[in-house]
Amino acid sequence: MDKNSKSNNSIIAGRNAVTEALKSGRQIERIVIADGTGGSVKQIIAMAKEAKVKVEYRERAFLDKKFDGRHQGVMAYAAAHKYSTVSEILGVAESAGEPPFLVILDDIEDPHNLGAIMRTAECAGVHGIIIGKNRAVGLNETVAKSSAGAIEYMKVAQVTNIARTIDELKDKGVWVAACDMDGDNYTDADLKGSMAIVIGNEGKGISRLVKEKCDFTVSIPMLGKISSLNASNAAAILMYEIRRQRDGK
Repeated sequence: MDKNSKSNNSIIAGRNAVTEALKSGRQIERIVIADGTGGSVKQIIAMAKEAKVKVEYRERAFLDKKFDGRHQGVMAYAAAHKYSTVSEILGVAESAGEPPFLVILDDIEDPHNLGAIMRTAECAGVHGIIIGKNRAVGLNETVAKSSAGAIEYMKVAQVTNIARTIDELKDKGVWVAACDMDGDNYTDADLKGSMAIVIGNEGKGISRLVKEKCDFTVSIPMLGKISSLNASNAAAILMYEIRRQRDGK
């Protein structure tokens, strides 16, 4: 690493460091470039585009605050943990001799929610979590801390298209249930067998296209004055209902 670059856990700064990270195939969440930066940064932008890594532009002061000016106008957020693939997740279920048990997160943005969901999923025997690549939070440092260590054990696949991934899972015999307000009571649904549950964005819920791809919809009764649960709480309730039904209780 050159003297003008710096690495801090999942954050990489400096043109050489970011370039080498992209060349090595390291999983990068996004690249931040200071407004007005030119020169060799054009090569980084081209490499990011080829690798389908998001590039955003911020005021130079944003980067200065994090790296005391030692960033050369470029920094990158790398994944705090290696991603898996959907095939690897299904392989875990097969190796365990169990029907797949998956959680699909449709554009979850809060890293604390993702970390909490990973923690519950690991405890409930989920084989893996599927998240989106574009607008959703990835495996960053906050997620790692919020997962209380579950990030080391819970496989997470990051996919470009959630709707297409649902189609692929259905082709493999996995039933997919959306968690939304207009569904049947979750306790009345048959959640045994190969199952994936879909939890939507904290504000917008599940996107229309993703919901249309699901086999059915389940809801959690809201008996108070508040109309919805936190995404991680809703996910926890459904995960343990699936666990209860699997255990025949």
